[in-house]
Amino acid sequence: MTDIAGCLVVVRGGGDLGSGVIWRLRRAGFPVVVLELERPLTIRRTVAFSSAVLDGRVEIDGIEGILVESPGDAVEATRRGVVPVLISEAVPAFPVPVSVLIDARIAKKALDTRIGQAPFVVGLGPGFVAGVHCDAVVETKRGHHLGRVIWDGSAAPDTGVPGELGGAAAERVIHAGAAGQLTWQVGFGEMVEAGQRLGSIGDMPVTTKIGGIVRGLIAPGEVTMGLKIADVDPRPDADMIEHISDKALAVGGGALEAVLVWMHRSGR
Repeated sequence: MTDIAGCLVVVRGGGDLGSGVIWRLRRAGFPVVVLELERPLTIRRTVAFSSAVLDGRVEIDGIEGILVESPGDAVEATRRGVVPVLISEAVPAFPVPVSVLIDARIAKKALDTRIGQAPFVVGLGPGFVAGVHCDAVVETKRGHHLGRVIWDGSAAPDTGVPGELGGAAAERVIHAGAAGQLTWQVGFGEMVEAGQRLGSIGDMPVTTKIGGIVRGLIAPGEVTMGLKIADVDPRPDADMIEHISDKALAVGGGALEAVLVWMHRSGR
């Protein structure tokens, strides 16, 4: 019999795609712990468990995430049915064995996650090779293969161009044009027009190339040049601000499939 409740899953990265994975696994009954940076780089903060780092708590489509201080606190929180978010760049030692490690940081390159760090290791998107860095890879590129589990080989390479939404691709994503202190003049869900000022980095205005709904805003504060800081979606649907995206749910479904297949094959 599959012991889902006894299979601790640790997810590195609580951004919007990682949150689709976290949400799917928690909904299925897995205890899930999230590891995040002290200052997360998430832009879709309304649907990201990483928001608990700055806000202390977040609720996404009925699942609660809370900031915790230690691995022990994290394990205890999973027993209450919530998703604990722990600030830790490395994978710490937990008081109970970790069964599954998922790298959801979407770095587009292999960092420090390695096969063997847990009985089952999953990587999301480009940079991971199944059998080298991890046991399975989940495709994150929009298209026919989105969410598919790869057991041998790698995901599609990073093109550097965001997926198209409502006819817009690269122009919908805004990167920092300079390093400095970032502030915003708009909020999530606001309608903006092409050329409108969204905020500032120091004295430099941050503007959008297209009109649409503000879907992503990185937390205000110090930013580096070139960092992705905002996302404007041309589709006229403000409801998407409050719910996990179709892409994140597809990737989450792939991760859930990978874990369940592994559990079945290993007799857990």
